[in-house]
Amino acid sequence: MTPTIRRRPLLAALAALPAPAFAQGSGRPITIVVPFAPGGSTDIVTRLLAERMTALLNQTVQVENRPGANTVIGAEYVARARPDGLTLLMAAGTTLTINPVIVPNLPYKVDDFAPVMLATTFPFGIITKLDGGPVDVPAWVAAAKARPGVMTYGTNGPTTLTNVAMLMVMERLGITMQDVTYRGDSAQLAAFLAGDLDMLIVAGGTAQPVHRNNQGRLIAWTSTRRVESTPNVPSITQYAPGLDVLSWFGMLAPARTPTDAVQRLNQAANEALQDARIRERLTTDGQFLAGGTPDGFATFLKRSDDQWRPILQRLDVPR
Repeated sequence: MTPTIRRRPLLAALAALPAPAFAQGSGRPITIVVPFAPGGSTDIVTRLLAERMTALLNQTVQVENRPGANTVIGAEYVARARPDGLTLLMAAGTTLTINPVIVPNLPYKVDDFAPVMLATTFPFGIITKLDGGPVDVPAWVAAAKARPGVMTYGTNGPTTLTNVAMLMVMERLGITMQDVTYRGDSAQLAAFLAGDLDMLIVAGGTAQPVHRNNQGRLIAWTSTRRVESTPNVPSITQYAPGLDVLSWFGMLAPARTPTDAVQRLNQAANEALQDARIRERLTTDGQFLAGGTPDGFATFLKRSDDQWRPILQRLDVPR
């Protein structure tokens, strides 16, 4: 689900916040933990925001990658950090939408975090081989039905959002394929380009360059709305009405972080998201910009759980 953001009321509300919120610099840096390896979509979003927030806050905002265990390592680190506004998490849908439902003995819960700002939501791109692969979704469905369970696609693991997204799409289209796990989008892409995979399902940061460089055929996005930077690529809802499979990126602090610190960070993050260079990059990467208040992000997380939990419990997602 993509939240509806009314820009003018939001900007007016931000303008009404006290100006000193950006004036309180500190000698201690703010660290945003990214629970993924460097170079991926989450890392790119975070570094763009951190650079702009450094200038806005008059305080160094740095990025630290703590990948591993399907984002659990980085998320647990922040959940247990001192709640002083100096340690943040850039979470993705995997962290607080997928893991709380399907990971046994998860060492954190949603209540261990204080929402700061929802940054973006985004669909996944479905890519086929340029030579010999299906040219559109109907051709893909026909090919998959002709060889049930034989066609392959790459994921970052069976419990990641990319795999769950493909399971949802396949269920609606009535097809089956075989998932193959790789350590990150780069490894998936290398395997696809080497001819070892029939298809990819990846976020826009990976899908868009493949599409632009004619390395693969982008046949659909997993959203109800089309992606602005690829107006000719259909959304999956054209073939599976109502299907809307989105992930998200959002900034959170440890629970019990003081409200004034959360508001200061929220104001800076929202202002950074308005930067023209950042907006252009994120839009080009197939992301839908969000922004908004901490309470708005908390509401989004609740809606996301309401949407995904019954789906995850119904689908046969490997643990």
